Amino acid sequence: MDTRLNYVKAAPGGYRAMSQLERYVKNCGLEASLIELVKMRASQINGCAFCLDMHSKDARAAGESEQRIYLLSAWRETPFYTERERAALEWTEALTLIAEEHVPDEIYERVKPYFTEEELVNLSLAVVTINAWNRLAISFRSEVGSYQPGTVAAH
Repeated sequence: MDTRLNYVKAAPGGYRAMSQLERYVKNCGLEASLIELVKMRASQINGCAFCLDMHSKDARAAGESEQRIYLLSAWRETPFYTERERAALEWTEALTLIAEEHVPDEIYERVKPYFTEEELVNLSLAVVTINAWNRLAISFRSEVGSYQPGTVAAH
């Protein structure tokens, strides 16, 4: 598919604002590996090839196992994720699919023991941010496959 437009050039102020939020998420204190799992899971749900390419490469570069990357969409059926990661993935799915059920109380109750209040807000910001990047990349058909780890500061 051909790229429709370069949203970085078309709206540099908006891109800078998104990049600032991305920097906050990156430095919020949550584990980098957890953030990458969240980004990949939301991107799987949204069908964002650009972001899946980017974050699977970033995760591999940071030492994530191929097995955990390949099985992420089936995380409930595998023993390869910690309870904290499982909680984060469940939260990610609920927020990404918020139009379906909002965020049910039972999910919140399952997730909150694994995160402080600040961490839960930061996790939510990570989910919100990747969902926004997904929508930009999908809408404007960002070029898939050319990303190299460490070459883009955002998303």
